[in-house]
Amino acid sequence: MRDETETTWLLHPRDEVALDAFLRAHAASSMFLRSNLRAAGIEDRGETYQARYVGLFRRDELVAVVAHCWNGSLLLQAPVAADRLAAAAVAASGRRIRWVVGPAAQVETVLGSPLIAGRIPIKKSREELMRLDLDELKVPPALAAGSVRCRRGVESDFEKLAEWRVDYEEEAFGRTASAAIAREARAEVERVSKAGAIFVLETADERVAMCGFNARLPDTVQIGGVFTPKPLRSRGYARAVTAGALMTARKEGAASAILFTGIDNAPALRAYGNLGFERVGDYALALFET
Repeated sequence: MRDETETTWLLHPRDEVALDAFLRAHAASSMFLRSNLRAAGIEDRGETYQARYVGLFRRDELVAVVAHCWNGSLLLQAPVAADRLAAAAVAASGRRIRWVVGPAAQVETVLGSPLIAGRIPIKKSREELMRLDLDELKVPPALAAGSVRCRRGVESDFEKLAEWRVDYEEEAFGRTASAAIAREARAEVERVSKAGAIFVLETADERVAMCGFNARLPDTVQIGGVFTPKPLRSRGYARAVTAGALMTARKEGAASAILFTGIDNAPALRAYGNLGFERVGDYALALFET
């Protein structure tokens, strides 16, 4: 019998139903947590998508959770006690913090806590969290007319997509290109492609843009990693590859989509707005060197 007072503990399989219900109540800002939980469960053996989950209960009700993931990401859905839960999750996992990701106010709380201990992120970004009902998706004319085509990535794309991923990491997150980042990018491309979650936009004679699902549920997908090489920008390719990926998701049963993008990224905000996305909240992320 659980104590009626406020308690914090490491979550176990018996808590999985309560965790799923809590995250559903915060669906738009919990896509990473919900997707990882569905893919790998609540136990942590250090495998891909697994995490140490720490929850806060009040009168037997789960009211906050933080997960420290296999890859160092600290994922927050903690409207209360975010700093305390984050510290407990890191202590339980024994991992270094690489990312802090979640609702903006919660990220700020953790970044200002003793847990971070003066570490300076190489990237810190305030994001617009956006949502779209896929029945309301506005398909760009070039995609509708067939002058560009969106398809899933295949093995013959891996080299090019890995190059683009390195460029994306440098541009989006301030990471300096290196052999280690190139290996990481190639592994990421292969992993995401194997899951059917990376997409390529092509014209008649070249690949021009990419995007992916960085979290996925049967009814919802989350868009991430949208990239167009600099010489090919301002032609609507990012919007078209995003729309193409979402059209595929819709055909496969998804009803909605989530994404987040920097509050100062006017071209991206305009492009996603043109697809029908609407703001539903504030989000934030911080990246640290490991």
